Amino acid sequence: MTARHTADTAGTAGTAGGDTGGLPAYAERFEAPEGYLDFARYGPPSHDVLAATADALGRSARADHTTVNDLMRADLRARQSAGRLAGTDAEHTVLLPNASTGLFQAAFGIPSGTVLVPVSDFPANHYPWRRAAAAGLAVPRWLPGDAHGWTTADTVRAALTDDVVAVSLSAVDFRTGYRADLAAVRDVIGPDRLLVVDAIQGFGIADLPWQAADVVVTGGQKWLRASWSTGFAALSDRALERLAPTLTGWTGVDEVALFDDREHPPAAGAGRLSITNLSPVNAAAFAAALAIVEETGVAAIEAGIRVLVDHLIDAVREGGGEILSATAPESRAGIVSFRLPGTDAAAVAEALHAHGVTPTVRPDSVRLSPHASTPLAAVDRVRAALASLRRPATASAVC
Repeated sequence: MTARHTADTAGTAGTAGGDTGGLPAYAERFEAPEGYLDFARYGPPSHDVLAATADALGRSARADHTTVNDLMRADLRARQSAGRLAGTDAEHTVLLPNASTGLFQAAFGIPSGTVLVPVSDFPANHYPWRRAAAAGLAVPRWLPGDAHGWTTADTVRAALTDDVVAVSLSAVDFRTGYRADLAAVRDVIGPDRLLVVDAIQGFGIADLPWQAADVVVTGGQKWLRASWSTGFAALSDRALERLAPTLTGWTGVDEVALFDDREHPPAAGAGRLSITNLSPVNAAAFAAALAIVEETGVAAIEAGIRVLVDHLIDAVREGGGEILSATAPESRAGIVSFRLPGTDAAAVAEALHAHGVTPTVRPDSVRLSPHASTPLAAVDRVRAALASLRRPATASAVC
């Protein structure tokens, strides 16, 4: 039976220490340092992922006539798990080595028209559309954000014109953790346009309506904690019907095991996005990481992160920081971005490092991103680091 933890349980966290916000069993599967707050950049994998990787690699070192076929079964396990989490099935899901591959597949699959792309989005959601336009395919139109720079249903509505055939956006803003209202964006663009979603900053930790999107792509190295070269794309029936198989490779076609001199038709499902065989070792790692998310439950993971984000926002404000992230729980995911007026971001980072905290450091801000396994003691470390920046320097001794 799938283990389910409730938001109420996650919300019982009190003071710092070894408390993880209500998910101790989940936390026991990891060993990231106490002050690690950089999951929006990279999520240290679990013991399960390490074991699955070692097992698959070890078996490959002792390969016999059954090994390769056995190892490749991890692909199906990972697709089934990813499909369930995305609200679809394995036939609508394909494993990919990263999110960018899925975005390039989407961009090169739209033959013409205009695609709305947020101007402030992560570059991974810019370059596929730039390259597709250079190849004579769909052309991006850069979508401005609202007063906060966020992409909303209203900003999409204001930019819609008859030539717009798709919208491509991030489910969660990488700078601030703002979570897009995917259902509202779908309502605005209607059923005749495609919605492409980069889910890398939200999948597995935010209970979002992924079924509202036609293409959901993510990499597994961040919040899913599967390490590098893992990811997937989930495609709706509408996407399968409308996306041209421009970048389909030899593993993305019918009768893939028949090697002859003719071009085979693309596979009927999302497998048509496959270019070549991926590492079955990485697939085993990805399957193990996704299994943990399913066993724990996205709602429980999300609730555990919410507790930590609340505490971090309080700590940053107590330390004089200016919060740049959305503060309403329904509008945010796991990211707390801030700046400390009058103090350079590099100096803030230095103080955090001195107190054992790992943040993301930008030229003008600092980003903290906890996971459900993060102990509340990490918040005390942040609080102490910011307090150290307010202490006056000790006066020099007078000779």
